[in-house]
Amino acid sequence: MTDLDSFIRALPKAELHLHIEGSLEPELMFALAERNGVAIPYASVEDVRAAYAFGNLQDFLDIYYAGADVLRTQRDFHDLAAAYFDRAAADGVVHAELMFDPQTHTDRGIPFATVIEGLLSAMADAQARHGISSALILSFLRHLSEEAAFETLAAAEPWLDQIAAVGLDSSETGHPPEKFARVFAAARAMGLRLTAHAGEEGPPAYVYQALDLLQVDRIDHGNRALEDDALVDRLAREGMTLTVCPLSNLKLCVVDDLVNHPIDRMLDRGLRATINSDDPAYFGGYIADNYRAAAVARGLTRAQLGQLARNSFTGSFLPPDAIAAHLERLDALL
Repeated sequence: MTDLDSFIRALPKAELHLHIEGSLEPELMFALAERNGVAIPYASVEDVRAAYAFGNLQDFLDIYYAGADVLRTQRDFHDLAAAYFDRAAADGVVHAELMFDPQTHTDRGIPFATVIEGLLSAMADAQARHGISSALILSFLRHLSEEAAFETLAAAEPWLDQIAAVGLDSSETGHPPEKFARVFAAARAMGLRLTAHAGEEGPPAYVYQALDLLQVDRIDHGNRALEDDALVDRLAREGMTLTVCPLSNLKLCVVDDLVNHPIDRMLDRGLRATINSDDPAYFGGYIADNYRAAAVARGLTRAQLGQLARNSFTGSFLPPDAIAAHLERLDALL
């Protein structure tokens, strides 16, 4: 292990942009397919990995939803999240905020309770085994209707005390944030925090909508905000966290090469950027891999890597005392 690898893994960090369904590794996909008697359109693990050549977000989503079909039982969701937490612990993650897509499962006839109870049991185990705290972000699928989002929010009510926030993901182009303004207002009234994917494939206008119409606490991705200087200045002034995902950006052609990734430019402009893994099983790496890839491609300094880790805590949905404790630990290391 190189000095850079050791430093990155030693950095205490939070992961704020992780789709738990996107951590489904091909090996687990095959194991769950066999356990549940589910046919999948791949003959081997190698065939699955070969299919991970995405030209855009939709190409990825098509495979993502097909893979999720193997998730059927509470045990499946537990095993999925437990596998993620094992990797996160090895990467120095001390807090993780897991996005989950209940509509991907309820539309297949899987009860909401099956999904969330499996995840919650794995989260409890991660706290006990690894000392990792975690929170859930219920994400609405933006290619579905506002009505469907309201139905999902209603289904979540028995577990609201165990859900930290709502989010917005799936196909961005053609599905602007304004489509879900009323749902987000309802979630806010329930006391939930708010985040939304904006400015990945969608234009800077989508970032403005997320800020002004959804009134989000955080922006997921946000790369294209850099096309609008006034927007960048506003994001910096308001201390808005951006959950940036370098290897995802590369795999989905948001950037053509990591040497052109804007992560350090974001920091230079005063943006509260963070590094995350998004859908690591599909995009080629977990959080330490993303830190390392960005550091090598952009020549990031240890001070910049430390700032990214600091931003991950200040941008989290943890209570202030927990944030302060994590920052004290980070400062001691640095």
